[in-house]
Amino acid sequence: MVEIDVLMAGNGEARLAHSVSVVSAESPRLDDALAFLADAARPEVWLDVDVKSPGLEPTLVDALRFHRLERRTLVTSFRPSILAEMARLEPALPRGIAYPSDRLGLSGRRPFRSFVGPGLAALRALLPHRVPHMLAGAGAQAAMLQHALVSPAVVNRCHAAGAAVFAWTVETRADLERVLAAGADGAIANDPDLFDE
Repeated sequence: MVEIDVLMAGNGEARLAHSVSVVSAESPRLDDALAFLADAARPEVWLDVDVKSPGLEPTLVDALRFHRLERRTLVTSFRPSILAEMARLEPALPRGIAYPSDRLGLSGRRPFRSFVGPGLAALRALLPHRVPHMLAGAGAQAAMLQHALVSPAVVNRCHAAGAAVFAWTVETRADLERVLAAGADGAIANDPDLFDE
């Protein structure tokens, strides 16, 4: 799979960027990226489109159809409302709910960094009980989880609900081995060299 983040730029165009703060006129256009992937990627290569902002669902569905990528695309989002709209527009399109969302960016702020580890540990303990409801509420076929939250218990609950588990963003081989040993179906990494073996 190739994972891309897409959001609505200030001019109303769908652009590839992780957040509004980094999107610019030089950010790749969604349509250009899909055209490239449709031409360059082999048919067995899937696309994971992480939708960061609401309002571009019709644009995304039209672009996926135009480039004939709708049959090999997983659409993910932190927002269940985006997934619901995608399901309405293209019911056969697989969807994944991402968790947890740090909408305020607190984990990157110095005063809050010491709380990230304990906060993730608390979420990890609760998640096996919550994840079936999260999946059902979002109409999702995949759970896209921050890698520290992936445990055998949460993977088993997701698989029992018929959902795949993908861990993000894995930065070390040790974390990759841990999430795969827990039974995760895949991992998202910025460095593809992690997957050499």
